[in-house]
Amino acid sequence: MTVTAVAGATWTWTATVCPTCGARQRVVFYEARQVPAHSVLLMPTREEALGYPKGDVTLALCEVCGLISNVTFDPGLHEYSGRYEETQGFSSTFNAFHRRLAERLIQRYDLHGKDVVEIGCGKGEFLALLCELGGNRGIGVDPAFLAERRPAGADGRVTFINDFYSEKYADQQADFVCCKMTLEHIPDTGEFVRTVRRGIGDRPRTIVFFQVPDVTRILREGAFWDIYYEHCSYFAPASLARLFRRSRFDVLDVTSDYDGQYLMLEGRPSDGRGACPAELENGLGQLAADVVHFAAACRTAVEGWRSRLAEWRRLGRRTVVWGAGSKAVAFLTTLGVQDEVEYAVDINPYKQGTYLAGTGHAIVSPEVLRQSPPDVVIVMNPIYRDEIGKQLSGMGLCPQLITV
Repeated sequence: MTVTAVAGATWTWTATVCPTCGARQRVVFYEARQVPAHSVLLMPTREEALGYPKGDVTLALCEVCGLISNVTFDPGLHEYSGRYEETQGFSSTFNAFHRRLAERLIQRYDLHGKDVVEIGCGKGEFLALLCELGGNRGIGVDPAFLAERRPAGADGRVTFINDFYSEKYADQQADFVCCKMTLEHIPDTGEFVRTVRRGIGDRPRTIVFFQVPDVTRILREGAFWDIYYEHCSYFAPASLARLFRRSRFDVLDVTSDYDGQYLMLEGRPSDGRGACPAELENGLGQLAADVVHFAAACRTAVEGWRSRLAEWRRLGRRTVVWGAGSKAVAFLTTLGVQDEVEYAVDINPYKQGTYLAGTGHAIVSPEVLRQSPPDVVIVMNPIYRDEIGKQLSGMGLCPQLITV
């Protein structure tokens, strides 16, 4: 089933080659012009935040394999460095999820005394957890890793490589290869996964675990705040399974977690003719329908939020966003708002005192709310609503809490 068949209308086509399957049958369904090229890079001044380089987002669906990608993505705009502040490790909600996930993987694949490689390990928290809980040895590869923030659980167990993963690290032997929230940043999806496969070589017992945002939820909710420049590739279960099958992996499982936000694939190397749950590869028709739905739902969501914010401003209600990450940047820049929102709140102390890319909103600590209590707090990720509500209540504050 194709997008054009579902929509019954004329769509824009692009002749660019799909990086997963090589097809040219890609249909454009979403465009956003001049958005910040980075949304979690620490911006020390408002001037830098406002003037940071921008790029265009043009999302197209491959009707052959289901990959959604930004066909106008320019990797030259990116700066993955030590000031890339991606961690969610200051949240108790997120840490509890991380621990449950690590325990499940350790139990399921008997990760005890094994060699673990994490591609795109960030600040190393999850890799350290896998090694600490399972008595494993780890190697983490990430250009944004900071030695001074090395997690305690990594001492004596983990070696970190401050670099992008590439063919030159293919000789790092592993029983378990982990890659969380990284593949969506990769424009050449097929070549990247094939590089991982070549690195595994003839070790059939090696397990791979990949985690990416689940585009299914984004499309069905019209969640324009979950589309940003760093993410040039978007996956649904069908497209993720097809990518790994094509790259000579058996797909053992694809699941959704974290309130439907994360898609997680588990697999092992093969000749490409092995197992893959049939229902996973047969979801392209539904994906096409979800793309069509998104086009309308996104417009409705944008109009609704602009109207709400304008009304709150007219009534003199002080509004802030909680969560100064990519969602906040995409939310505010897409809506084109400024004074309607006073500032962004974040519990990460490394973000406090910096500014949001694109809009220049100041990022402050929750304690600032004591001096200037808001009337409305927009929670940028619904899964943190209870955690945020408890923190506000503990400070004696009771603003209206609204989630995107």
